[in-house]
Amino acid sequence: MMRTTFLCTLLALPPAGCTQFPELEHTQNGPVAQAEYPALVPLDPLLARAATPGADPAGEQAELFRRIAGLRQRADMMRGSVLTGPEKQRLQQGLH
Repeated sequence: MMRTTFLCTLLALPPAGCTQFPELEHTQNGPVAQAEYPALVPLDPLLARAATPGADPAGEQAELFRRIAGLRQRADMMRGSVLTGPEKQRLQQGLH
């Protein structure tokens, strides 16, 4: 069994080596071809900046909860009736 698997794998490798690869030369045109390579920068300052703590998670969470409360309050206000009592009565009279 192991010998058969090895033989099949060995026979499958040569056709895989003959695969046509796309032509990559001269595929860039316009501004991309004329652009200069980006400047290389030292990695240490970037890593130091990434390691510095950003926003305070507790403060962010408190702000998020304030926003949630405000949105829920607005949603509750929108769930109420849009029509006043006299407007509802007038509509009911028009429907019957």
